Amino acid sequence: MSRVAKNPVNLPSGVTLARNGADLTIKGPKGELAHRIHELVGIEQEGNVMRFTPADASSFANALSGTTRALVQNMVTGVTKGFERKLTIVGVGYRAAVQGRKLNLTLGFSHPVAYDIPQGITIETPSQTEIVIKGADKQRVGQVAAEVRSYRPPEPYKGKGVRYSDEVVVKKEAKKK
Repeated sequence: MSRVAKNPVNLPSGVTLARNGADLTIKGPKGELAHRIHELVGIEQEGNVMRFTPADASSFANALSGTTRALVQNMVTGVTKGFERKLTIVGVGYRAAVQGRKLNLTLGFSHPVAYDIPQGITIETPSQTEIVIKGADKQRVGQVAAEVRSYRPPEPYKGKGVRYSDEVVVKKEAKKK
């Protein structure tokens, strides 16, 4: 059995779990998330504790049980605490601002970049060079952060661009004459 799947998932108070066949829905104070469970993964629930087991002895079922457990744990964490990703903008004249459901970015292009904020995601700009992306779904928060970063990824010579706050950009040495 997968080492990850051996650990149970504890449901904190305020979180409700609804199962409808293979569909799993988790509701909490930060929102509602749904996931479809593969038929090779068995779920046992005892009170507020969920356990995941492979349905057969195949290595694929074993791997799926661990993956499903990790996804459900992320769903529980998302509806209780939520996830956030911080981005930093480096460059003279580069800035970000939120206006309604749009993130306006000035990244050195001849035009401003307007990013439509998807449903379930909130974006804050504490300063003009910081972006904080929050949401209940870990995958969507990471995807939105990657999309915003892709407009101007950090370049290796001066380090200008949009980067994750914990990202280290290794600078290259300039070409010599």
